[in-house]
Amino acid sequence: MTQRIRNVALRSKVCPAEAAAELIKNGDVVGTSGFTGAGYPKAVPKALAERMGAAHDRGEEYRISLITGASTGPQLDGELAKVNGVYFRSPFNTDAGMRNRINANETDYFDNHLGQVASRAEQGNYGKFNVAVVEATAITEEGGIVPTSSVGNSQTFLDLADKVIIEVNEWQNPGLEGTHDIWHGNISGVPTRDIIPLSRADQRIGGGTLRVDPAKIAAIVQSNDSDRNAPFATPDATAKSIAGYLLDFFEHEVKQNRLPPSLLPLQSGVGNVANAVLDGLNEGPFENLVGYSEVIQDGMLAMLDSGRMRIASATSFSLSPEAAEEINRRMDFFRSKIILRQQDVSNAPGVIRQLGCIAMNGMIEADIYGNVNSTRVMGSKMMNGIGGSGDFARSSYLSIFLSPSTAKGGKISAIVPMAAHVDHIMQDTQIFVTEQGLADLRGLSPVKRAQTIIAKCAHPDYQPMLQDYLDRALKDSFGKHTPHLLNEALSWHQRFVETGSMLP
Repeated sequence: MTQRIRNVALRSKVCPAEAAAELIKNGDVVGTSGFTGAGYPKAVPKALAERMGAAHDRGEEYRISLITGASTGPQLDGELAKVNGVYFRSPFNTDAGMRNRINANETDYFDNHLGQVASRAEQGNYGKFNVAVVEATAITEEGGIVPTSSVGNSQTFLDLADKVIIEVNEWQNPGLEGTHDIWHGNISGVPTRDIIPLSRADQRIGGGTLRVDPAKIAAIVQSNDSDRNAPFATPDATAKSIAGYLLDFFEHEVKQNRLPPSLLPLQSGVGNVANAVLDGLNEGPFENLVGYSEVIQDGMLAMLDSGRMRIASATSFSLSPEAAEEINRRMDFFRSKIILRQQDVSNAPGVIRQLGCIAMNGMIEADIYGNVNSTRVMGSKMMNGIGGSGDFARSSYLSIFLSPSTAKGGKISAIVPMAAHVDHIMQDTQIFVTEQGLADLRGLSPVKRAQTIIAKCAHPDYQPMLQDYLDRALKDSFGKHTPHLLNEALSWHQRFVETGSMLP
């Protein structure tokens, strides 16, 4: 580890994960690195979960508040969920075990816009941070912390926590050093902050390391455990159809001089549909593309490899095992094409608006007027969280939402009369794409938006039902501007809860 821990004085703080876990007490607020299954601590959380399990067996209370960048992985969220070790979780989660705790109301949970988490932490919304646990690729001679495969909120947590634990992970490629761009301006200042001096997606504005007072470092733990690199499915016909409609739209916008030939900085949510869109862009007519997003996933990596994309800026990787192996093997090639920033820069609304990004995000459902539910199944069961989609949807040049038109084998429609929960209001949504077609809602009134979404995006099994609802609402609604039949608006969701299908 001498090549990883290059600061000689800090080597004396190396200890086993079990000893470091003892520093975390019942009731502590703990901030960790990690974003979309990348760059989160692994050895210390597992040791902490074992301590919690033993304490619970003795009848003792031992739970923490866990604040991260976004989702983590089985060694963190998963292990702590098994022992019911988290009393509060924020801002995003994808672990099934933790999701079950949240939906059983055993763990309090609040999902935040990811670009706001750092400032919310500084404002004290999560309480006083007792411990920060941050994964590192290396510690430099000067004591700088080199992040691993994500940056997230690590710098904020290092600043706020009383005690710091650093996990130096030998599994992480040492070649990651040099990919990070950590700006040490007053980003999350309360109540005012510095303007982020970022005007191009390929611009570097900071240094390569996180800063921390050495006196706060209570333990350094050696680890050798992999990120959660989940496989992506090969795009199916539905995903390819969605991608095809979107690529045709981009070509049309270029011809109309509303987009430049190289488009604008691309933001893409995570998932198979998003990867299908990126695959389509990699094979399409657009060149000299740039990415400005939260994550770099397989499709974006392929575009960097082919030369179709010249730079990708994000706060994290979200890669399949195959893509992770590829980037590790060819880090010398990819290093100059990747920039990893802290998430209050990658997701800063002011920067997103200044760059003029194209935002492409998924959803659970949208209503006929374009209000989007991206988080809660049937309005009440938490899926993952809003993530950074809101950061980008409201501030981007184009706000696009993508989804198959149905789910659960056709038993759920992605287009409904009224969304059972709303994360993105209609004023923040412009373009909807399903395998049925693309609805361009720019400049349309609510009723015309509804007519367009039903005609272009709804599945044929649900389209007549939606049109019938709109027609009757136009006659009988309390108001005609955004007509609804309030006694029917959520009846599709209730029917699914009762029968297992939205279809009558």
